[in-house]
Amino acid sequence: MPIKIDSQLPARSILEMENIFVMTQERAMRQDIRPLRIVILNLMPTKIETETQLLRLLSNSPLQVDVELLQMATHTSKNTTPEHLLEFYKTFGEIQNNRYDGMIITGAPVEQLPFEQVDYWPELCEIFRWTSHHVWSTFHICWGAQAGLYFHHGVPKYQLAQKLSGVYSHRLMDPIHPLVRGMDDEYLAPHSRYTEVRRQDIRAVPALQLISYSEEAGVHLVCDSDCRNIYATGHSEYDRETLAKEYFRDVKRGLAPHVPHHYFPDDDPCRMPQMRWRSAANLLFANWLNYFVYQRTPYDLSTM
Repeated sequence: MPIKIDSQLPARSILEMENIFVMTQERAMRQDIRPLRIVILNLMPTKIETETQLLRLLSNSPLQVDVELLQMATHTSKNTTPEHLLEFYKTFGEIQNNRYDGMIITGAPVEQLPFEQVDYWPELCEIFRWTSHHVWSTFHICWGAQAGLYFHHGVPKYQLAQKLSGVYSHRLMDPIHPLVRGMDDEYLAPHSRYTEVRRQDIRAVPALQLISYSEEAGVHLVCDSDCRNIYATGHSEYDRETLAKEYFRDVKRGLAPHVPHHYFPDDDPCRMPQMRWRSAANLLFANWLNYFVYQRTPYDLSTM
């Protein structure tokens, strides 16, 4: 899928080197079709890296996608320059009257805090409420998934004894669900988090369906009854080296982290990790865009 982004966005040069079809705003204006409008609420500290990862996964389809980037007005990013945010990001106040085919809400490194203690929680709750009437389908990732499950369904999160980090095998609980169409019975996905949601809490909510589960990593994919909200507790968007960067960062901080499970060959951090989750990640995002955004959203978003 050609993705329409600002021609100056740093992700553009990386994606073009990977032969991913990136369309500038100037070229998109000459095409007489309605693009899918996707807004990404980027809560990750490594914003440029996350932008590139998500844009890569949104690109593999024949339709045009118009992507906007959103930041929290009530939080100051410490890892991204103000110039980058000012040029490429909008705040909720600037888009709240818009309507979108889809939205992605990323993870955030705040999972050890109670939700209500996160400085931008009130603003995020306002965005969650807004999505019910302004977004056709929302894809929540990692902490974003935990926050969405808590806000919409009261599902709690639990502290883990140690950080869950690695690439884990997941079993499909509903192999014919459109979200996982084309996937193998077992597939791989990275996780990186200190907290979890539990299977029994998901199954206690009639409006939720557990789509996939890992014996090691727990719950992965969850949908609500009409798939207007999709929750993924892992990071299928991660690059080959993302978990390694996190691991060596934590080592440098003196946190004595465990080596990410099933990630480095022979668990040797000196060796290059194998990329073993790319195909499942592409299917997951392509299925979301196809079955729950493109095929269901109205042509005229004002009728949503």
